[in-house]
Amino acid sequence: MIDFNKSGELVPAIIQDNRTGKVLMLGYMNREAYEKTIQEKRVTFYSRSRQTLWTKGETSGHYLTVKEILTDCDKDTLLIKVEPTGPVCHTGADTCFQETNQPQKLNFLTELELLINDRKKTMPEGSYTTRLFREGIPKISQKVGEEAVETIIEALKGDKKFFLEESADLLYHLLVLTSALDLSFEAIVETLKKRHK
Repeated sequence: MIDFNKSGELVPAIIQDNRTGKVLMLGYMNREAYEKTIQEKRVTFYSRSRQTLWTKGETSGHYLTVKEILTDCDKDTLLIKVEPTGPVCHTGADTCFQETNQPQKLNFLTELELLINDRKKTMPEGSYTTRLFREGIPKISQKVGEEAVETIIEALKGDKKFFLEESADLLYHLLVLTSALDLSFEAIVETLKKRHK
């Protein structure tokens, strides 16, 4: 439980993009703002200058949808992971620290993994990923095998365009299979790191 009594009933709230890992901004919350944030799943701060609550995006439409809230070890700072619906800074910049809020190129695999895990959890209708999860590990494994063979065929043919297409299909299906087995891409990377020693 967050301790609002340590620093005048306000706690700093660090806002981080759940997909890219970029820190977007820093705001402050009192108990009421915190509870409203939890209830509405949109970040609400306490304005120290206006001395009132304000929901980020209420004017611009660029809301911060809450994905996860963490408390630091001293229980006096919040880390709120969000999905922004547009630029965060009032200047129009992606972040209040003048950074571009884009994942690093290879970090897209992490973003894709998050999406796949979300599909596994929510199972939305009409999603190909949902269909794969419903068909189970044998079918997903078969798709990994098929895509691996097709990748090899394009490599042997020397067709770089189709090699890239089939490689992308292979990686996607491998991530789905990894999720179906309740494992993570990070665990695969850690296995590679151990072998590298």
